[in-house]
Amino acid sequence: MAIHPYPAHLVSTWCAPDGSSVAIRPIRPEDAEIEREFVHSLSPEAKYMRFMSTLKELTPAMLARFTQVDYDREMALVAVTLEGARERQIGVCRYAINPDGASCEFAIVVAEAWQGRGLGRHLMERLIEIARGRGLERMTGQILSANPGMLDLVTRLGFTLAAVPSAPEIREATLVL
Repeated sequence: MAIHPYPAHLVSTWCAPDGSSVAIRPIRPEDAEIEREFVHSLSPEAKYMRFMSTLKELTPAMLARFTQVDYDREMALVAVTLEGARERQIGVCRYAINPDGASCEFAIVVAEAWQGRGLGRHLMERLIEIARGRGLERMTGQILSANPGMLDLVTRLGFTLAAVPSAPEIREATLVL
């Protein structure tokens, strides 16, 4: 099994509508602390929308899983700003390739202060572009019906929504890549 190198070619900068500069880059193992702080700072509602549970903190195992990425099988992009010389995470999106090798499942969360400013859309567009470049055929994700902002975002990105018969509180979003 080969260890794939850090995909530095995916590092970019996004300019928010207010002129703020946001670095967008693949997550690294050394991002564990900013990832932990990011999730800790999310409201209980935002955590519930992302994790579909009443998660309070990331466990050490979750933190390792989220930051120690095998770039051949998954991708996680973080959005960070600088506070002095220190990075602060304000968003993250990721996909994991399913066992079929042709599809992937996505997840995204953006800090409440950054919602409605285009960051989520930008992160998803980048993630979709990377998945397409990887040759994946389909991207899916499960979204709570109580999350209209996310349902609207994926619809605007071209995803189709379907009910999940066994879980009426969830919608399955699918995008043919």
